[in-house]
Amino acid sequence: MPNTMMDTWAAGDETLGTWLSMASSHSAEIAGRAGFDYVCVDMQHGVADYQVAVEMMQAIEMGGGTPIVRVPWNEPGIIGRVLDAGARGVVVPMVNSVAEAQAAVTACKYPPLGARSFGPVLVAARAAAGENYFEVANDTTACIPMIETRQAVEALDEILAIEGVDAIYVGPADLSISYGYGPGYTDDNADYKAALEHIAERCAAHGVVAGIHSTAGLSANRRAKGYRMQTVAGDAMALGRGMARDLRTARESGVAEAATGADSKIY
Repeated sequence: MPNTMMDTWAAGDETLGTWLSMASSHSAEIAGRAGFDYVCVDMQHGVADYQVAVEMMQAIEMGGGTPIVRVPWNEPGIIGRVLDAGARGVVVPMVNSVAEAQAAVTACKYPPLGARSFGPVLVAARAAAGENYFEVANDTTACIPMIETRQAVEALDEILAIEGVDAIYVGPADLSISYGYGPGYTDDNADYKAALEHIAERCAAHGVVAGIHSTAGLSANRRAKGYRMQTVAGDAMALGRGMARDLRTARESGVAEAATGADSKIY
C-alpha cells in the first residue's frame, strides 16, 4: 500500500499539506482533491471524533489525497485505531522526552519495532489485491512526534535517534510559548528563531524529515531553513478568509459589472 508522502520524503523532496479542524467529510474530500501532499485530520484541537475522522479519511482517499491524523494525545489506543482506519501517518502531540517518543513509536509500529496490535480491518480492505498489509505497514505509516517545548528541543538528538521516528513536527505556537513568548509563528525573537534552525539542522543530520505548522506566506522561509513537511493551509481559516473576501468584493464592486470569468460560476 503506497504512501506518496513518505515516497516524496525518500526522494529528498518537500511535502506541502493542509489541516482539517472541521468535522466534515465533504470538506475532507475537497481537500483531498486539491493536490496537497497530505491532508491532516486534527483530533486534538479540531472537532472531529473517531467516527467522523474515519469518514473524513475515507473521503480524503476518495479524492486522491494522503490522510494523516493528529491524535488527541500520546496514547496507544487512539493511535492504533486511526492507523487501522487508514491513516498514513500519525502526528503525536507534546512529545517532550525520549521515553515519550519511544512510546509513540511503540504505538505506531508492529513488532518487532513496536507493539501495535494487529487488526487493520478498514485499511486492509482497501489494500491492493494480494498485498500483505502487515509486511509493509511499518515502512508505509509515518510516526511523527511533535516538538513543542524547550524540553523537547533539549532532548531532540536523542529523540531523533530512535528507530521508527520518520519525521518530527514543530508546533510553533506552543514552542513559542515555552520560550516565554505568545503563541506566534514568526521569527521575531532570536532564541525562538535559533530553536527553529536548530531543529531543522539536527533533523537533517539524523536523516529525519523536519515538519512544521506553517502558512503560505512563511513557506519560503521555512523551506530555506530545511523544513520538508509544511502545513500551509487549513479548512477553518480558508473558509473564513474566503467568505470575508467575497463579501468585501461584493460590497465594493460596481453596480453593472458583467458576470464573467471563473468567479461567476457556482459549480
